[in-house]
Amino acid sequence: MSIWAQETDTANVSKEIVFASDTQAPMWIETLVLRSNNNRAATKNIFNNMVTRNPAAVYLLGDVVSLGSSNRQWKPMDAYLKRLRSKGIKVNAALGNHEVLGQSGKGQKKFQVRFPKHNKTGSLDITDSVAVILLNSNFNSLTTAEDADQMGWYKQTLEKLDEDPSIRFIITGCHHSPYTNSKIVSSSISVREKFVPFFMQSRKSRLFLSGHSHNFEHFQQQGKDFFVIGGGGGLHQPLKQGQGLLADLSANYKPLFHYLSVQREGDKLKLISIRLTPDFKGFEEGATFEINGAINTLAAISTTPTHRTTSIGF
Repeated sequence: MSIWAQETDTANVSKEIVFASDTQAPMWIETLVLRSNNNRAATKNIFNNMVTRNPAAVYLLGDVVSLGSSNRQWKPMDAYLKRLRSKGIKVNAALGNHEVLGQSGKGQKKFQVRFPKHNKTGSLDITDSVAVILLNSNFNSLTTAEDADQMGWYKQTLEKLDEDPSIRFIITGCHHSPYTNSKIVSSSISVREKFVPFFMQSRKSRLFLSGHSHNFEHFQQQGKDFFVIGGGGGLHQPLKQGQGLLADLSANYKPLFHYLSVQREGDKLKLISIRLTPDFKGFEEGATFEINGAINTLAAISTTPTHRTTSIGF
């Protein structure tokens, strides 16, 4: 029996898990630099589509709202979370920089109320032999002791999960991306130095997911895969062009609004990027990938949308 069994309880029979990031509404100051595009409607559509898919769990990788201390910003999100949970869907989240923006303590308290299983120094959830670890990449909001506690907890948790025969895959998620070509935000050197080494050492770790860059990006390091999935509704960010950039394996797949579906199929993980169609009338399955559980490789199955459109529903 798994030593993590207490983490897996859910009434939902689905084995699909989904990830989204940067679902925050635009702030007016951001619109001075970046173009808006019905962003609030895109976020609403994404959550409605998640309800339709009825996954076992939803993981939000930070910047859930634009200002964590604001009751007004949480109001529509509260409705989305209520709908998901009313169907027995687990919803967990990692802190983003917008949750700690301004009144950090107040923002974190409001975040904790919405996500009671959250721990600011790392949390774990498991569905169908897939362990999901959510980490806090807001290092400036952590004390020195909390920073050390999180790294120690992450290392020990990975070691235990690697030795647990009931766990097939480990996915790590946090808000700030260790690798991105965004023109607006930089790759997080701190995430790269604090989290990535432990991730690389873990034999069952296959995916590192993040946001902060409002794009879909895919990078590989030593055969392991890093996806940026910041398409939850925030203002789209332009990407750098030219020589000397990080090698983006999804350079030809750039959906505007999207989230990620993950499901274990035997000894593999199937990943599907679910994207909002340009006319905002439905969703389609975009780039699809498979991760082999035996070795650290990922094969792109398709980068062409299947055009299996589902209605949004309100």
